[in-house]
Amino acid sequence: MTARIQRTFEFLAGLHYEEEFYVNQYFVDVYFDINTDSIREQNVALDRIKYFLHDRLQNSVFVYIKETAVIEKYIDAGIKVCTLPEEPYDQIIGIMLFSKLNSITEGRLVATDINISSGMSDGVTCCFNSDDNLGPYVEKGWWNHKSTKINNFTGTTKGKKIVKISKTKLDWSDLGLGWEPETTSVTPSNTDVVLKLFPKNTKTDNTKL
Repeated sequence: MTARIQRTFEFLAGLHYEEEFYVNQYFVDVYFDINTDSIREQNVALDRIKYFLHDRLQNSVFVYIKETAVIEKYIDAGIKVCTLPEEPYDQIIGIMLFSKLNSITEGRLVATDINISSGMSDGVTCCFNSDDNLGPYVEKGWWNHKSTKINNFTGTTKGKKIVKISKTKLDWSDLGLGWEPETTSVTPSNTDVVLKLFPKNTKTDNTKL
């Protein structure tokens, strides 16, 4: 049996477009198939998503990957930069989230549909599902990586180091969000219980959403 859930998220981030910086509020609805009967794995997968959105993308700035000089300036200023393969339109951000969320949940939760709108979208919601064309995200990038990465910079620009990740935890186990229980890890607070999957013809009580 495959169960489905829906979760709404929102986060605040900047975007760089046509040589201007804007602050934008994003609203995201995601529909998931649950592919594990382990409640712990369901919760870990959801906590990974919340961490990525609220700790990595929150207060970052979306920048077109080819804007290398701009990216360097933001990183030099200590601002988190999320690089995108096209200009940071809502649709492009939505497809990025579709790819990245499926990567970090590693098959425990599978995003099938995602709807995104923002404060700058003039009431328009961009919709994407698993049958749609991934567009520029067909190419492999950080959005296919299961870590907390939000850009694909690994070197320097013009001889100057532009990646400052010494304080960034890229390993989920460091955050207590590995798949196996760790006695030394602290489970994030306000964990959401998702859904318990049961074999067919099995009766149970007190199932929680």
